[in-house]
Amino acid sequence: MGDCPQQTPLFTFGVIADIQYADLDDGYNYSRTRRRYYRSSLQLLRNAQESWSESPVKPEFILQLGDIIDGFNKGHDASDRALATVLREFSSSPVEVHHVWGNHEFYNFSRSALLRSQLNSTPHTDGGPTGARAGGDIYAYRFSPFPGFTFVVLDAYDVSLLGREESSEQYRDAMSLIKQYNNNEDLNCPPVCEGRQRFTMFNGGFSKDQLDWLDSVLSSADEKRERVTLVSHLPVHPFSTDPICLAWNFDELLAIIRSHSSVVCFMAGHDHDGGYYQDRDTGVHHLTLEGVIETPPDGNAFGTVSVYEDRMVLKGNGRITDRVFLFSGCQSDADHTAK
Repeated sequence: MGDCPQQTPLFTFGVIADIQYADLDDGYNYSRTRRRYYRSSLQLLRNAQESWSESPVKPEFILQLGDIIDGFNKGHDASDRALATVLREFSSSPVEVHHVWGNHEFYNFSRSALLRSQLNSTPHTDGGPTGARAGGDIYAYRFSPFPGFTFVVLDAYDVSLLGREESSEQYRDAMSLIKQYNNNEDLNCPPVCEGRQRFTMFNGGFSKDQLDWLDSVLSSADEKRERVTLVSHLPVHPFSTDPICLAWNFDELLAIIRSHSSVVCFMAGHDHDGGYYQDRDTGVHHLTLEGVIETPPDGNAFGTVSVYEDRMVLKGNGRITDRVFLFSGCQSDADHTAK
């Protein structure tokens, strides 16, 4: 990383994913093959907060990539208490947090409840330009922390069985879609057919309304020659994650990205193992951040991203790998991004 021409970043921001806090003893994933550290995830968040607050260059904001508390809280009637506990940690510093919604948000709360909660970060865009929000009950918005740079938070469960009333048209449409590919009685069990594993109840997708809004946002960014980073709980590139973790209609989202020149990076969570791939056709970097919940108590899983005119530099902590994301049109960064 010593070849970075700028010594002072334009701005920095923090990233963290899949905290999944619960006041419970350690447990395991659905298949009981991976240990999950429910209580200690709070300490790992504290570690991240301390690092960001002690940094010589304070982050402009934090991206919390979804699954802030675990779904087990719902069964213990502890959803509100667990959320308040985690948000108290985030509020220990004045840095604003942009919250992404994942499947565990919807295990604990309805969509309408989330829109009324502190996990709705769209107030940060108050006073912004028309079109800063996707509209309706879609949780998608854009914000600009620095001239020439735009971030877009996407709603990967806009089309989903999660968070929707069973009597709603959205629920019926999502059920019709998933049943086309998943014939299992338990819809959390993935289809065996190759290429369809993503059609499970714990995933979701992007509606046409949201995709049309994103297309409009990116068209504007193209004209202004802005650098755009897209943020979602679900990854959208097949080479950046396990196929079971992809958004239902990832291909439609990728098609929109490929039709614009402004996107430089796509950041996601959900896959606790993390992943990375640079799309060689577009130069877009697809980063899937390793999850806090499966990080042992003596480890860490967070990162700080420094943004320059020609690249973003990720300084990882613990399980997170250091990376350099060179913007398309600059020199090759293949040596930095091999995994």
